[in-house]
Amino acid sequence: MKENTYKPQIPDMMEAIFDAAYLIFDLVAAILFFIYAKGNTLFVLYGILTLTLCGGDAFHLVPRIIRAVRGTSDKIKRQLGIGLQVSSITMTVFYIILMYIWKFTFPEFTIPVAIEAIVWISAVVRIVICLFPQNNWCTDEGNMKLSIIRNTVFAVTGIGVIILYAISGNANGYHMTRMVAAIIISFGCYLPVTLFSKTKPKVGLLMIPKTCAYMWVIAMGLQLLF
Repeated sequence: MKENTYKPQIPDMMEAIFDAAYLIFDLVAAILFFIYAKGNTLFVLYGILTLTLCGGDAFHLVPRIIRAVRGTSDKIKRQLGIGLQVSSITMTVFYIILMYIWKFTFPEFTIPVAIEAIVWISAVVRIVICLFPQNNWCTDEGNMKLSIIRNTVFAVTGIGVIILYAISGNANGYHMTRMVAAIIISFGCYLPVTLFSKTKPKVGLLMIPKTCAYMWVIAMGLQLLF
């Protein structure tokens, strides 16, 4: 048997700690939402949103943590590929839930039918595309054409939700224009990573501010809760 001589470096350990802290934050936040929701649909939705985020990302981040600590292997590469596919789907569901959170946060506003249709249609199209085996999730090459298509459609979903939070603005003193900023930051960091990380690995560092943006989204919900 070949001896494993892999020794994690400081950047590897920092990545593992950051990813673990992010997942723990999401899990604790979800528990708080469900405990203190007391039947309030808005915070039940926030709890579901947070669990969706945590559960989906765990499929991708847990293998990354293992890789950072133990090194890579064919098994880890496959788990990372499957995890990326799962998190791509759950992240799309995340934005559907965020749309309904907007509806319950601002019941005095009526969601434009066109925006709701755009979010739903683009989300469903992206999920279907993510299921195509031609995405080659478990290979180093992937499929650049499908990546561009599925992420362009994903951007449409995000823009639809951005428009909703821009419409409500700072109504009721909730200062939810911050949600617009968080979504823009997340997409601004996520899209370059999906398109260029395989050829330019350092672009992957943008996943740190992207992850922080999603934690900010959850923190806004916690602020409303408490």
